[in-house]
Parts: sequence; C-alpha cells; structure tokens
Amino acid sequence: MSPYRPQFRLFNALITALALVAAIPVSGAPRELADQHWVGVDRVVAIGDLHGDYEHYLQVLRDAGLINGRNKWSGGETHLVQTGDITDRGPDSIAIIDHLEGLKKQARRKGGRVHTLIGNHEAMNSYGDLTYVDPGEFNHFVGRNSKSLQQRQWEFTLQQLEARDPEAFSAMDLEAYRTQWEEHYPLGWVEHRSAWMPSGEYGQWMLGNPVLLHINDTLFLHGGISSKYCHLSVQEMNSRAHSELENYNPAEPGMIEDELGPLWYRGLIYGDPESMDPVVNAILASYKAERIVVGHTPTGGVIWPLHDGRVVAIDTGIAAYYGGHAAFLELGPGGPRAGYGDERLELPSKDDERETYLRAVMALDPGNSKLKAQLRRLLESQEGPEPGADKEVASDAAFAGPENSAGEAPELSVDICL
Repeated sequence: MSPYRPQFRLFNALITALALVAAIPVSGAPRELADQHWVGVDRVVAIGDLHGDYEHYLQVLRDAGLINGRNKWSGGETHLVQTGDITDRGPDSIAIIDHLEGLKKQARRKGGRVHTLIGNHEAMNSYGDLTYVDPGEFNHFVGRNSKSLQQRQWEFTLQQLEARDPEAFSAMDLEAYRTQWEEHYPLGWVEHRSAWMPSGEYGQWMLGNPVLLHINDTLFLHGGISSKYCHLSVQEMNSRAHSELENYNPAEPGMIEDELGPLWYRGLIYGDPESMDPVVNAILASYKAERIVVGHTPTGGVIWPLHDGRVVAIDTGIAAYYGGHAAFLELGPGGPRAGYGDERLELPSKDDERETYLRAVMALDPGNSKLKAQLRRLLESQEGPEPGADKEVASDAAFAGPENSAGEAPELSVDICL
C-alpha cells in the first residue's frame, strides 16, 4: 500500500467536510427561499411612487444612505424596494429606470439587492394607455428616424380612417386634422410605444419585475391584496400578472386591470377598519407575513401605518407633481421606521398612537396642508375614512378613469384566502 494513501484519504475527507459546511446556510444570512421570497435581510428600505421625478428620486436614496455623491450604490447589504409607478406624470422615468438597473448590479456586488415592482402605470404603458405620459417621456425617444416613423404612423391612420368611412374621410380637412393628430402622436411616440410593448426594451424590463415580493415578514406590492386574489401564492400572482401583460387582451383584461387586483386595489387604505381587520389578518396569515407595504394611494407626505401597523402606505408623493414629499420606510432589527431627510421616526404599532407620530411629521414639514387635514380627520373621528387615505389627493379628481376607483372587496369569511 502506498505510504501516501492515508494522507490522500484524510485530505479528501477534509475537503468533503468543508464542502458540506459551505453548503449549510449561515443562520440569518440573506437568502432567497423561493422566487421573490427572501429571508434573513437585516435592512430593507422601501420607497413609493416616483412618477418621472429623477431629482427627488435621487434625494430619497441619498437620505436613506443608499447612494453616494456620485450616485453609486453605498447601501451595502441593504435591500431596496421600489413599489412601482416610476412612470408617467413627470419627464424622467427612463432615467430613473436606467439608474435603478445600474444600482441592481452595484448592490448585488456588495451583497445587497434592488427590487423594482410593477405598478399600474408601468402596466398602462405596456398595454398602450398613455393617458398620463408626460411629453418629456416621448422626447427621450426622439431620434433621427422619428419624423419618418411619425409619417408612417400618419399614413397608417389615414388608411384606417378611409377604410372605416370613405365618405366622411373624403370630407375631412386633413391639414387641420394633422395638427390635432400630432398633439396625440408627437415625435417619439412610435419609439416609446415600441419600447414599452412586451417585446420592447422597457416592456422586457417590466416583465422582469414582480407584482408581489415577500422579504422577511413583509409583503410588498403596488396597490394591495384583496380578498379576490389572496388565494394566489407570491409565485402564482407574479406568473399570472406576467402572462396577462405579455398576452394582453383588451376584451379580457383580467387581474392587471381589475380594481380589486394588486396593481389597483385601494381597499386596504380606504376600507372600514373594523370590517377590514379580519380580512387583513386572513391575508397575512395566508402568506405567513406580519405586514403589507403598498404604494399607489398618495398619503399627502407621511409614511402611514394602518390596521395597527399591519398595513403601511408609503406613497408619500415623492414626485414634484404630488408635492415633492421625499420619505422612505426602513425595516430593520429596531422595527419599522420612517425616514424624512436626516430624521428617523418609529412607526406606531397601534392606530390610537398615531397622533403623536403625525404631529412629529408635521413638525418636519410645517407648510404641508395635507398633513394638517389628516390630523383634523384623525382627531374628529376614528370611525371615518382613514387619515392616511387623503381622498382629496388620492382620488386625483382632476383625472378621470379607473385610477379613481378605491376597489371595495365584497364581505367574505376569514377563510377567504384558502
């Protein structure tokens, strides 16, 4: 027998043991248990709707300590969650998306992650509802071929009009109609539409994002989870949303346009607290979570806890369009906190403790009339509409359409999610 064989055996046994140790997850180390389900994350920062405001977006990331002076990732192992609605209202959605994509790579190298969720406005851009697109968004796509592409779109429009009603078409003042038409189809429109289709660059980016994300004990999504869809797992909800967006059929829009769906639902904010509490409890139990964090419904400038902290609304109106109220939610070992500039405020865990918290936020933003209105409602009645759901802001009455729908789920038993 070779004199070296025992040493080889010992060496192989040592290598095997080390491999087994390396394969065992370190207790508490961040890891993805399943698709879009993370555990062991020490620090999570969540920010709400950005609506094309690049400067305020950068501001809130700096406030949270996630980027340095060169706008590069400095958040270490932090997980950043952006809950959707990067697009529309403002001109710089593409700049924000591109920057976030860069941060994803930088954060991963440091052990952190950046999660971008699908909001109703990303979905709208994908299936062609451009009602809220800022002109600056089209300008981003203008290039040397834009005039010829616009002309081809014009010719296609004329063909459709003539085929639909030849007699009416022959009587049209095409010069006047062209002026009107260009207001709706400016230079860059064709390229924008192409980029946001499911096969396009930003359509593909959107389809790479989840609708629902689970980190530690918290669910994150744009609008909310209603009793209609809470039976779906995280993976099932994301798969269904992606399928509907990729194969969009306006005759059968499905979950992605449903006011009770995860992109549009506002019942967690607007619903009567007493009747909604058992529903919230059932939803959380179904997903084995402790809280739900949502954007979509503007709060008037405050990170707002509801249902004794089990729901947190974080659409503070970061974009200038909604007042430029930069704030973020921070989840860590010390519990949930709200960040306002350099200030950190602990979120109250009981609804009857929110007055002190709201007054502290008002002291940081004394000129904010929306916060004053929220305090007034909070003091007037605990039975009325939730103070965090500022109807004047959230309904956005200047605009028509499904964005104004709160989405009231039917009353169901507490086993609704089974």
